[in-house]
Parts: sequence; structure tokens; C-alpha cells
Amino acid sequence: MSSLTTSPIGELSRRLRAKAQPLPDLHAPEAFAAHFNVFADAKIVLLGEASHGTAEFYKARAAITHRLVERHGFRILALEADWPDAAELDRFIRQHGAWGERSAFVHFPRWMWRNVEFAHFLKSMRRWNAGRAPNDRLELRGLDVYSLHRSRDEVLAYLDRVDPQEAAAARRRYSCLTPYLEAPQAYGAHALATGRNCEDAAVDQLVALLEQRTAYNAKDGEKFFDAEQNARVICAAEGYYRAMYRGATESWNLRDSHMFETLTRVLEQRGPDAKAIVWAHNSHIGDAGATAMGESGEFNIGQFCRARFRDQAALIGFSTDRGRVMAADEWGAAPRVKSVLPSRPDSWERVFLDAGHARSLTNWRADRALASDLSLRRLERAIGVIYRPESERQSHYFDAHLSRQFDAMVWFEETSAVNPLVGAPAEGAPDVYPFGL
Repeated sequence: MSSLTTSPIGELSRRLRAKAQPLPDLHAPEAFAAHFNVFADAKIVLLGEASHGTAEFYKARAAITHRLVERHGFRILALEADWPDAAELDRFIRQHGAWGERSAFVHFPRWMWRNVEFAHFLKSMRRWNAGRAPNDRLELRGLDVYSLHRSRDEVLAYLDRVDPQEAAAARRRYSCLTPYLEAPQAYGAHALATGRNCEDAAVDQLVALLEQRTAYNAKDGEKFFDAEQNARVICAAEGYYRAMYRGATESWNLRDSHMFETLTRVLEQRGPDAKAIVWAHNSHIGDAGATAMGESGEFNIGQFCRARFRDQAALIGFSTDRGRVMAADEWGAAPRVKSVLPSRPDSWERVFLDAGHARSLTNWRADRALASDLSLRRLERAIGVIYRPESERQSHYFDAHLSRQFDAMVWFEETSAVNPLVGAPAEGAPDVYPFGL
């Protein structure tokens, strides 16, 4: 589908230049983050990224998050990451029991979280939490769906501690999935080929856990909540790996539905006044209904948040024109630093580039004229864990109505790649991340 415009690029950029708020350099993170006080009254602030391997996006989100946590009462940070991996880092920043005994983020795409920028942020939030009462600390949660193996292990470990008899029953139920734990994609292929699946077994185990909610909660409510969520992840992952073989749209929708449901459960667990920050790719936190994604039948967490929370959800995209990014050539391949091509002339990125700001925040929530200016249909770039510059138009651009997709945009003219942690262990090896700096 072609991208359409009804306004000359020069005039649109000139209007944007007048409206966009220049931002200071990230070497002054407090000054940078002060511009985001305007979103302090939201219940959920969703912070995006146009690529998974860009240092400035991590640094900016860290600065904004610290500001919203320290000054405006946000106490949940939810990541586009798996629940058990994030739980290990949550133990670190909240000083919950032993940390470093279990590895986190050791599989592809490990550089998304095993980088210097994110590790520095974790340490800063641990220091901030240390001065707070336990019930007033920032908690870190994972929203994603991939952790079939790890979540199964976490459920069994929990039941081994609190109810060994039920742990044995859980092992019998999960035995259907056991042959596929190391290669869950093979489970999806097997289910498609044979018509047999493990859905009932996964659901039965979740139901069995919930039936003991009162007794288990009485022992340790937070640990039960963690086990319950891991059981829910198993149900979602089982469905996700089957859906992969039925089409990209179905698997995408299952994943984002799970992410939103997880976010709402975390908010409910924290209480009615809970406020959350979400870190995820633009393609997840922007309203899919305003993009070609929505036209193809896909929906996402940003769209759900707008429908549920309305003006209490702030959807903030991040973008750049050019620079360097950490990405792979294909799924599972070794990452490397790649050059990001300058943006296309018919893209939203070029509109922001021609506006002339090195860094800016453009907020159109209360500016109808600006929102109208940015409601046109233009191309927008999305780089995930894979970047293929040789086929960039086909692989990484899609049509979007920007002001309907987001409430605001953070712009960096030029960006750099994240810095992997020095001395990180081999793939799959135990470690004490995030301490390997």
C-alpha cells in the first residue's frame, strides 16, 4: 500500500519546528527528563523505541522513568521481556531475597537487556529503592510470552516449596510439554501436524493453582503471584507457539493480548492507585489501529491501553534519522553494530529531520492543530532485533497516521548502538548479570 501525503514536506516540517520542544543532551539526564513532567498525571506512560539496539533510547527512557518514579509516584516498570527474566532483575532492584543465583537474559536477543545502558539504570534504581519502605519500591516486571521452559521450571520450583504433592501432579500435567521445552517451535509444528496439543494440560495446571489461591497466598502472596503469572505464561506460550504456524497476525495478537493482560494484573496487584511505565517497541506501544498493522488485523498493547484507560494512558514514540544500531541479520544470529540508513524522503522521520532539532519532544495531546498536521499517512520505520538495510523499504517501513498512533514523539537526529556488557558469559552459561561491568 502506498504512502499518501496532502501537504508539502517543507511546510509540514516548518510547522513542526515551531511546535517541537528542543531537549538538552542526555549528559544532563535530569534536565532532559524534566520536560516529561507533563505526563505525570497519567496512570500508564508507554515509552517506545524505533529499534531495540539503540543507546539513546535506553538512556532517555531511563532518565524519564527515574523522574516519574522519584517525583510522580510511578512504582511499576513493565518491560517487553519475559516474566522470569525480569523477576530476577526485580529481586536485584528491590533487594528481594537472594539475587544472582539464577541467570537472566542469556538467550537471543540478549543484547536488548544485557547492555551497559540498562545495567546502569538497574543499579540507579536499586540505590533509589534502598531508601524506601519495601511496599513503596519500584518493581520490575516482564510482559512477554516466550519463556515456556523457564516459566515451567518456576512453577514447579514454587510448588516443590509449598506443596510437594501438588508439585508431582504439576509435573504430570506438564509432561505433555516436556519434550519440546528446548525447542518450543517444534511443539507448534507437532501440534499442527498431528492435531494434538497440550492446551488442556496447561490450563488444568493453572486452574489447580488458582484453586489453592487462598492457602498459597496466606504463605507468601507475592511468591504466589509470581507462580500464578508463570502458569499463565505457560498457557499463553503454548498457544503462541501453535499460532506461529497458523499465521503472523494470530501469533502477534496472542502475544500483545498476553502483554496487556499481564500489565493489568500487575496494576491490580499493586492496588487502585498504581501507576506504571512500559518499555516496549513503538510497534507495541503505538496504537496499531492508526497503522498498516491494524489494517491487516493486528492489534497491540498501546491500542488496548487507550481503549481501557483513555486519557490516563500516554503513548510516547521514539525515533531517529540515522546512526548505528545493534542488530542481527536473522533470528538467532550473532548481533553486530550496523549503520542505520538515513530516512526516506516520504517518511515521518524525514519530517522530523527537516524540522531541524537535534533532539526534541513533540506533544500534541492538547494541540488539535498540531495533531491535525501530523494525522497524514506517511511511512514510518521500525527496526527490531533484525535489521536488513539492503531491503529496508520492504522490511522496515510501514504506513502510519502519526498523531493517531502516538500522543507524543521523542526525536534524536542521530543515534548510536547499545554497548554490550564486557565479559558476559557464553550463551546459556550461568552468570550474575547485571553485575558484569
